[in-house]
This record gives sequence, structure tokens and C-alpha cells, in this order.
Amino acid sequence: MNGTEKAPLAKPEGHLCFACGTANPIGLNMTFYRDGEHVCSEVALGRYHVGWEKVAHGGIIFTLLDEVMSWTVMYWKKAFFVTRKMDVKYVRNVPIEVPLTVCGRILDDSQPPKVRARAEIRDGRGALFVRAHGEFVLLERDQLHIMPEHQQRQMLELFERFEQDCDAGTTPQDSL
Repeated sequence: MNGTEKAPLAKPEGHLCFACGTANPIGLNMTFYRDGEHVCSEVALGRYHVGWEKVAHGGIIFTLLDEVMSWTVMYWKKAFFVTRKMDVKYVRNVPIEVPLTVCGRILDDSQPPKVRARAEIRDGRGALFVRAHGEFVLLERDQLHIMPEHQQRQMLELFERFEQDCDAGTTPQDSL
């Protein structure tokens, strides 16, 4: 990361998404911020997120990585999309009750509608726990028939806010 000032990102209220939803009582309620070309979230997983005792469940870790890459794609591409595939490398066990930073960035968007992204999870000392690469497919508006109209409107409003937040000429392809 660049060490620039953390710029919080707006997010819609009331959704049930397990990772970022504000209306899910058992969800992670992740929040996001922009730090240079990165989109990040700070989390501390608790005892209900374990696989083995005191070690975070791999599926929860996968969720964190997918979500931060998803928000990275949303922020930089301002588009609807789906996750096509992800590759995850678990470098070391992820502890619970330790502050973690999950950061993502765009790797390649030169072959639309495909976008490739990368994410990492590190602790406060910078120790790497997990890294992932993901491939996302941008969707056209006519492909959104499964999403309720009010959610489509909310997301379009969010994209407009992201557009206002982006600095002219900034690109997300700098290194992580």
C-alpha cells in the first residue's frame, strides 16, 4: 500500500450479504476504504469464525478475500459483475482476535468483460497470511434480471458516488 490517507467507501444499507451486509445479524459487516490504488477492509475475526481452535475457518478467509476483490472491482470499474473463479494460497494459519487488513487491487482489465484482481490478508506487522487471485466478469444491465430493481438502483447510486470519489487519472494497476 502507498501509506496514503484511508478514504472510507460508502456502502448500501439494509442488505443481507454475509460479508458486507448491514442487516445480517450473523454477518461480518465489512467496511471498506481506498488506500491509493487498493481497496481494503480491517477485520478481527472472533471465536465464532474458527475452523480449528484459535484458527480462522478457511471458508471465512475465502469470503474476506472474495469480498475485498469484489469491492475493488466495484470501486474501480463501477459495474455489476460476478466472481468467475478464485485461487487462494494459505501461507500460514490466520489467527482469530487479531486485527487483520484485507487489501485488493486490479491486476488486469485489458480483456473486457474479464477483470483480474488480487488480494492479501496481513496483520498489523505486515506478516502475510493469505493471498488470492480472482477473475470477475462484468455484466451488462440486461443481465441483471435476478437482482431486484431497488437493489440495482442502490448499486447505480453507489457507482455514482465512487465516480465522484475517484481522482482523475488514477489507475488501479500499480503493484500491491
